[in-house]
Amino acid sequence: MTATYQKYTLNFKQPSGTSRGVLKTKDTWFITLESDGKKGIGECGMFKGLSVDDRPDFELVLEWTCNNIFLGKKVLLSKLKEFPSIQFGLEMAFLDLEADAPFELFPSEFTKGEASIPINGLIWMGTEAFMKEQITSKIDAGFNCIKLKIGAIDFQTELDLLKSIRTHFSAKDIELRVDANGAFKPEEALEKLKRLSDYQLHSIEQPIKQGQVEEMAKLCESTPLPIALDEELIGIFNLTDKYQLLETVKPQYIILKPTLVGGFQGSNEWIAAANSNNIGHWITSALESNVGLNAIAQWTYTLNNNLPQGLGTGSLFTNNFTSSLVVERGHLKYDQNINWNINL
Repeated sequence: MTATYQKYTLNFKQPSGTSRGVLKTKDTWFITLESDGKKGIGECGMFKGLSVDDRPDFELVLEWTCNNIFLGKKVLLSKLKEFPSIQFGLEMAFLDLEADAPFELFPSEFTKGEASIPINGLIWMGTEAFMKEQITSKIDAGFNCIKLKIGAIDFQTELDLLKSIRTHFSAKDIELRVDANGAFKPEEALEKLKRLSDYQLHSIEQPIKQGQVEEMAKLCESTPLPIALDEELIGIFNLTDKYQLLETVKPQYIILKPTLVGGFQGSNEWIAAANSNNIGHWITSALESNVGLNAIAQWTYTLNNNLPQGLGTGSLFTNNFTSSLVVERGHLKYDQNINWNINL
């Protein structure tokens, strides 16, 4: 078996605003395995400024991984615990290498095109007019779950946006989620959650910055609306520590980005910890190309989780790869009639 890696830069169709600034490009890396005439591709979608493996030695470790591919998947995954995106790329590449059909990692009713995954429509941060335009577009496209990134513009303006949606659509018509990406200060968070709760929100992601465990635990205990941990899960590798965090904070939900938490193996550990504490979960992509999104989507379907998932980012880029993934009326579908086209 041989292994190689290659860097690839995804270009956004339009600059996308987050609490960490405006994104115009997104770097990602691909591992390609070759054995006995077969090929397997995996994506290491390290996210600069967010991933715990955003380190100067990232590419050196990728090179080491390829040079030591003879160690096998199990040994490599154990040695790469501090590099969750490389772990995920490896898992993906090995599954693709072993698959009966290219990119069909988890054969199911989903990959047959007979079932779909409900997803949320993502509203990026921006001016009030830009956010309103996105909201209208998502509703017109058939989404009944919308997620708004908040924390970058005036809070009252964000409340007014939510009020505007609720004026026209009840909680039964449109499920609303918000993602603060840690934008609130601990001392102001509870009051802001109370004001947000007026609009019958499904949940809020990461209201305060990660690492403030005591403050987050107090917030989860007294919150008027469900809290979902997201960034809080990043960088926790030990299984005992995962259980301890959830038992301490007791959030209502956790959100799993496989690229950021150690792929399928790391995500499954979090799900087990959440289930043992009666905590809900859903899965979200992290600006991967369609290669990574495909792997996440196929695995997500096997979890039998009926909540809308955060998997609709594949259309953000001008130079994404043609894939079998299709978004239709608020659902992610797999169309076997569309052939994959990956030019690396």
